[in-house]
Amino acid sequence: MWFRSTLYGVLGVATALAGAGAKFVLPEGLATQIGADSVGNILGILAASMLTVTTFALSTMVAAYGSASTNATPRASRLLIEDTRAQGTLATFIGAFLFSIVGLIALSTGIYGDSGRLVLFGATIAVIIVITVTLLRAIEQFSRFGRLGETVDLVEQATLKSMKQRAEEPFLGATPYSGVAPSSTVDVFAADVGHVEHIDVQRLNTVAEQHQLIVYVNCQPGTFATPNRALLSVWGTLHDDQRTQLLAAFTIGGSRRIENDPRYGLVVLAEIGVRALSPAVNDPGTCITVIGTCVRLLLRWDALSSGSEAKDVQYPFVHMAQLDVDDLFEDVFAPISTDSAGSLEVNIRLQKAFAALSAGCSSATRQAARRYADLSLERALQTLSFSQDRDKLRTIATVEHKRAKQAIVPQTVASPS
Repeated sequence: MWFRSTLYGVLGVATALAGAGAKFVLPEGLATQIGADSVGNILGILAASMLTVTTFALSTMVAAYGSASTNATPRASRLLIEDTRAQGTLATFIGAFLFSIVGLIALSTGIYGDSGRLVLFGATIAVIIVITVTLLRAIEQFSRFGRLGETVDLVEQATLKSMKQRAEEPFLGATPYSGVAPSSTVDVFAADVGHVEHIDVQRLNTVAEQHQLIVYVNCQPGTFATPNRALLSVWGTLHDDQRTQLLAAFTIGGSRRIENDPRYGLVVLAEIGVRALSPAVNDPGTCITVIGTCVRLLLRWDALSSGSEAKDVQYPFVHMAQLDVDDLFEDVFAPISTDSAGSLEVNIRLQKAFAALSAGCSSATRQAARRYADLSLERALQTLSFSQDRDKLRTIATVEHKRAKQAIVPQTVASPS
């Protein structure tokens, strides 16, 4: 957040000082005719108001971060902090404040002259227009910023963007890999403890090519790395310096990030749904909304991954597996179905969700949907205490299953925009 604010601040300072260099270009006396002498009063009003508005905007954003952490999940607050719209609003206010302060200081030193005042007056009018537009946008933005529905939409957008990027390179440019390395390989374990944030496949391929190695990647972005978990399996003669070079291709941090890890977006959504089901919140409607969001994302992932064309292998010395559909389903439906086992309305929505996913264009998605539908139904039937609730859920599950089997699956599915 500080970078954008600093950049806007530097631009504000540069704009305020630009008039001093332009005073030799404009004719004398023009500033008095236009009324540029009033620029000092305008800058004083602008400086006082921008300081107040900046403080208010910052306090609103901090309150929104806390609200998102409390009502949704702390993992979603990072997306709010990285929201470029909010950063741009705050940075605009800070830049305008610095512009007015520097302008007032420069005016008091007398470096402008009449022509310089005219340039400063024109820049002040432009800054006021920018502030007005930003304030109008901020009114609409801050009215929704940090609210639960807005947070869910933000997580969905970030997850969909990550899915699109991964669907374009399902193996990250490496050779497709089933996940089972040959028995003659040597395992390479992580040197640090944390989540794999990024894998530099190009660097792995360069090291492997130089030393006549074949590298099998046993993890995905988001995997929790520990000293007893093999990140790589390497075929060939491996020395300690080569092992260090291979491990340097992994960026390991303290937390997961949605940018390179679509599964983490689904995990965050599942956490929001589970928190809504807690006795302290007791909001099954939010959980139902989250289920619908996850179904939409999984169907889009199914269409994206099935409709993407096979890409040429860019890094032949590296073998990597694609995302497993079962893992995507487990990230979402394992925690939600466990915590919602005693809620009839949520379980009804789950059965309808699984029926919708059963109409996916890939067999892996259909099989995963059917398996989790059965698991969720069995768990709910063992938890629900009212016999009529169990009968109703069983009937709906049967109807939805039949409807899913009768659904006509199109042979080609257009990739979503």
